[in-house]
Amino acid sequence: MKFVLLDKDPATEARRGRLETAHGVINTPCFMPVGTQACVKALNSALLEEQGVEMLLANTYHLYLRPGHKTIAALGGLHRFMSWEKPLLTDSGGFQVYSLAALRKISPDGVSFRSHIDGSLHFLSPEMAMEVQMALGVDIMMCLDECTPYPATKEQANSSLELTTQWAKRCWQAKGENPNALFGIVQGGMYHDLRKISLEALAAISFDGYALGGLSVGEPKDMMREIVSLCAPLLPSEKPRYLMGVGFPEDILQAVESGIDLFDCVIPTRCARNGLLFTNTGNIVITASHYRQDEKPLDASCDCYTCRTHSRAYLRHLYMAGEISAMLLNTIHNIRYYMVLMEKIRAAIEMGEFISFKRSFLDNHQGGNKN
Repeated sequence: MKFVLLDKDPATEARRGRLETAHGVINTPCFMPVGTQACVKALNSALLEEQGVEMLLANTYHLYLRPGHKTIAALGGLHRFMSWEKPLLTDSGGFQVYSLAALRKISPDGVSFRSHIDGSLHFLSPEMAMEVQMALGVDIMMCLDECTPYPATKEQANSSLELTTQWAKRCWQAKGENPNALFGIVQGGMYHDLRKISLEALAAISFDGYALGGLSVGEPKDMMREIVSLCAPLLPSEKPRYLMGVGFPEDILQAVESGIDLFDCVIPTRCARNGLLFTNTGNIVITASHYRQDEKPLDASCDCYTCRTHSRAYLRHLYMAGEISAMLLNTIHNIRYYMVLMEKIRAAIEMGEFISFKRSFLDNHQGGNKN
């Protein structure tokens, strides 16, 4: 993997770059839709490419349990298995294990947990997390980390940080000569001094990139943004910077301003399945009764298939009738909205106008729904 910085906004830490991988180029800042089980819900690979998606995220934990990393490796790796020829990043599974608090036990060696599928017992160590990701053959792998919960005492956050650092060292050693990239994950909870300690310890290992983890886990947004604005500029400037699991448009803009390059989140796809659609004039909840006879497209400025072809009235009808097509059409639109947003952000950085773009975006979206 090669990362090249192309532009930096003169008034902020916002930056535009290019990630070069064996499976293609990623323009940053970039948003990765989440394909947890080797599939973005409701869309296939062709539809994802049509919306302008350059990179996807898949999940180590879920693919390890089903169908199994050895099965995927035998079938030619994850790219071939899911018919996706562009870059892939895999989460290490640390967050999923974190979310299974009642089913797991953490030790210095790793995490023992019971499958949410059948209750079977498994053990995930840093070495196993690397084995799984290397078998999948993805472009960017993530270190196994312990996601610090919120709230957490300083002692708890520090203990989690120390474990994450030790696991990161073991992941780096286990990677060996594997040519694919490996990112370290900064933890430390909501404590500024612990975040800096974590960051410095990981920077010393010289990973291929760095991520901020342990955010969007229930903390107030102001607190999350404070941690991002503190940590992002301190991450190695020559390496890509990744904010894990944060995905509302206004949060992406705040993080880009602090110097973040990569994002992933289930927000656009989950919201689409629940009838919340993003537009350039405010969000639409398609179940609202006033869309029953609305002949307008979701967003007249959007070039996606959904907006070119169907009315709000039809989309509401599909959703209220429980038709599978509603999930498909809504997801197409939300993913395209995010891809265009990232295109606009990159263009604003290139022109040195990020602040004015951000201000205009927030004014438009916080000034009341115009739909």
